[in-house]
Amino acid sequence: MRRKIPSLQALACFDAAARHGSYTRAAQELALTQGAVSRQVAVLEAFLGLALFRRSRHGMVLTPAGADYARQVRARLDGLERDTLDVIGRQGEGAALTLGAVPTFATRWLIPRLPRLAQAHPGLQVHLETRTRPFLFTDSGLDAALFAGTPEQVAQWAGTRAELLLVEEVVPVCSPSLLTGGRLLKPEALADLPLLHPSTRPEDWRRWFEAEGVDAPAAMAGPRYEQFSMQAAAAAAGLGVALMPTLLVQEELAVGTLVPACRERRPGRGYYLICPEQAQEPAALRRFRQWLLGQVRSSTGPSLKSKAT
Repeated sequence: MRRKIPSLQALACFDAAARHGSYTRAAQELALTQGAVSRQVAVLEAFLGLALFRRSRHGMVLTPAGADYARQVRARLDGLERDTLDVIGRQGEGAALTLGAVPTFATRWLIPRLPRLAQAHPGLQVHLETRTRPFLFTDSGLDAALFAGTPEQVAQWAGTRAELLLVEEVVPVCSPSLLTGGRLLKPEALADLPLLHPSTRPEDWRRWFEAEGVDAPAAMAGPRYEQFSMQAAAAAAGLGVALMPTLLVQEELAVGTLVPACRERRPGRGYYLICPEQAQEPAALRRFRQWLLGQVRSSTGPSLKSKAT
């Protein structure tokens, strides 16, 4: 049966025009004439039976249907490009895995270990994309994800299988310049210092003070940073105290650009390997998962059993 799919050229022209809001700039990107792009979009509109653009005083504007279709088309074209580059790069050999990952864990923990993966599985390529929150695997083009969260958050990620890798230990850290004489502070003293926050965990400091029995009315005040690496850099620059997982600041603690601000350490969130539920696990994912669990065991001891969510 013939698929009801528009031509790839029409989709590429539509995608470029949607991104630029201009047939002229789309034509420049695609090395076509403005008329050729316009005709391809018209062909696509006729195929769909609806208008994708409308003209305004400021140029071409997507219709509501066009904006929705543009998001879908862009995701499919990105996936097709990624698959094509995989085939070109592998030249028919090996396998590839596309992994969504929380960024600082990927850069600080996973990437330094990837040379060991290359030694164990020379043909296995791992592509990394940033993901900080749950998503639908069917819409992402990803094979698996490294996710940081609580068991309750993981349980809400429907249609997946979760395997706990690590449980972080969090500790307040700061620049040595914030500690008089290098002396560690009491938890209540931290409430009077500038507090740095991760934007993905805005209530971490409040919960930490509550667990320590400290009244801290300003526990949620202070600058927020999207990534832990930014938060660590801000703390090292002396901007305040950051509540950081020790596994993400091992290098800074080793060289002394960051130091513990107090003795108290508490368990934090878990790091999970999240995979979509499927009848048969792809060979590339199976090899990566087995290797990953081996890395966890060699550094921290056995991980916990997986659970379906």
